Amino acid sequence: MSHRILHVVSNVARYGDSTEPTGLWLSELTHAWDVFAARGYEQRIVSPLGGVSPLEPRSLKWPNLDATAKHWRADAERMALLSNTARPDDIDPADFDAIYFTGGHAVMWDFADAQGLQRITRGIWEQGGIVSSVCHGYCGLLNVTLSSGALLVAGRKLTGFSWTEEVLAGVARKVPYNAEAEMKRRGALYEKARLPFVSNVVVDGRLVTGQNPQSAKATAEHVAALLR
Repeated sequence: MSHRILHVVSNVARYGDSTEPTGLWLSELTHAWDVFAARGYEQRIVSPLGGVSPLEPRSLKWPNLDATAKHWRADAERMALLSNTARPDDIDPADFDAIYFTGGHAVMWDFADAQGLQRITRGIWEQGGIVSSVCHGYCGLLNVTLSSGALLVAGRKLTGFSWTEEVLAGVARKVPYNAEAEMKRRGALYEKARLPFVSNVVVDGRLVTGQNPQSAKATAEHVAALLR
């Protein structure tokens, strides 16, 4: 039976109360999707509220709009997947072998406190599945508690978009919190590459995390390796 992957995307379209747009960083979805599709895995997309997942405009410009993202944008059926994402209540964790949290600054506003996503993540983890994220997607792991009451990330090695990268990207004053610092505050063993914006993946058992958009393909490949 084919493995099944659940992708998580954001519903947020703006930086907080501002008019500046944000959304899903498209290549973080497309790189992983292609890795899993090449292996014949079944895939589905969920968001905190269901429905439309806006796209981050910066992810649609050179050099961020790479071949995989261009192909997705040119495919009406795939674009439709982002117009009608599933709601968490529609998802049974028992149906999936892995969950993959995508990024984009948008997720900082709707992933961390999404109880429906926490329920799904806990279910997949406790049934022996893989929990993974890339870039800001690790915000979706901040408050996931296990049945024991412990935080999933406590005492586990992981990575995600670093505060240094926030500063270099020019958005440090626009984001609602420092995700790296929040992870450390929860007892996570945060790691990052020596250089910013290079591919970096940290694997701790069934927890697989990538640091930035450049890490999406490698993150998915590590998930696929564990599924094998």
